[in-house]
Amino acid sequence: MNIRSDDRVVLTLDAGGTNFIFSAIRGGVEVVEPIRRPAITNNLEQCMNSLIKGLHQVQERIGKPSSAISFAFPGPANYPKGIIGDLPNFPCFKGGVPMKSILENEFKQPVFINNDGDLFAYGEAVDGFLPNVNKILKEKGCKKEYKNLLGVTLGTGFGIGLSLNGELFIGDNSSGSEVWCTSSRHIPYNVEEGVSVRSIKRVYSQLTAKPYANSPEPKEIYDIAQGRAKGNQQAAREAFISLGRILGDTLANIMTFLDGGLAVISGGISGANNIIIPAMLREMNATYTNYKGEIIPRLNQKVYFLNDKLQMENFAKAEVHKIKIPNSKETITYDPISKIGIGLSKIGASKSISLGAYAFALKNM
Repeated sequence: MNIRSDDRVVLTLDAGGTNFIFSAIRGGVEVVEPIRRPAITNNLEQCMNSLIKGLHQVQERIGKPSSAISFAFPGPANYPKGIIGDLPNFPCFKGGVPMKSILENEFKQPVFINNDGDLFAYGEAVDGFLPNVNKILKEKGCKKEYKNLLGVTLGTGFGIGLSLNGELFIGDNSSGSEVWCTSSRHIPYNVEEGVSVRSIKRVYSQLTAKPYANSPEPKEIYDIAQGRAKGNQQAAREAFISLGRILGDTLANIMTFLDGGLAVISGGISGANNIIIPAMLREMNATYTNYKGEIIPRLNQKVYFLNDKLQMENFAKAEVHKIKIPNSKETITYDPISKIGIGLSKIGASKSISLGAYAFALKNM
């Protein structure tokens, strides 16, 4: 899907608990200066009026009719129907709000609402990490082409989205890829409690025997880990290593099921990737011992960090085997080594989400 050559305009929204930020995209590029309006969370009429007014303001700025409205909004939600459920940060939504129907009646054009983790993955699949990796592989003479992408966001929560063969995976209940509520062998609770802002603060507070309420924020803990701020450096490093270990455990389980080839990571916590990624790779490339005492790889695939030049070279290198076909003079070649490539987003979560929203609208209009 080439979004760069499409001239249609799609209105977008970045919906936060404090502000609504409105914009418009054409050909994969933002075409107006974003408009910021308050997100009024305790009065439904005022909240929707602010949202509608912001979209009208963007529509006036672009000087031509838009083709659709597409954006991410927090769940729980029935995204295909555009019904937003009870949200902790939006108490006025209690009981459910038919946002898609309200906006379609107002603007007389299609409205698409999705989860931000899903749109992040889709944006990176359409115009980010996935096509970029395939381009590099082609340039290096590798014939392998990847079609599926797992998108991972690390921040206040643990978000994951999945794009399969150019389609966004939503699920029958519009709750696909809600991996945050799965479990890990490393902690007795759901994985988001081990892969999030609060997990870093909690581990640091436990290792320093200080109350969680007094724990520094992740940015400061990272500075401590790097030796740039005062504090317990070993405990600070372990807080991020613990996150990487649980992240690796979770991704290994997902990739085993999906046979996924590529994953891209973004979000505020990913800034600590020099500590997180090595722990994640150790977990995913680890081994276990079976009842016979045999050492078995954790995954059938080898995992590579594609931001590392040497690992990218090895990822692109094919191990070509030639096999003779019995009862003929023909041979067939194949690469027996399965690989997983994981890297960091180059364009960032916010832009990827906007591109995902834009591409999803174009695909479904």
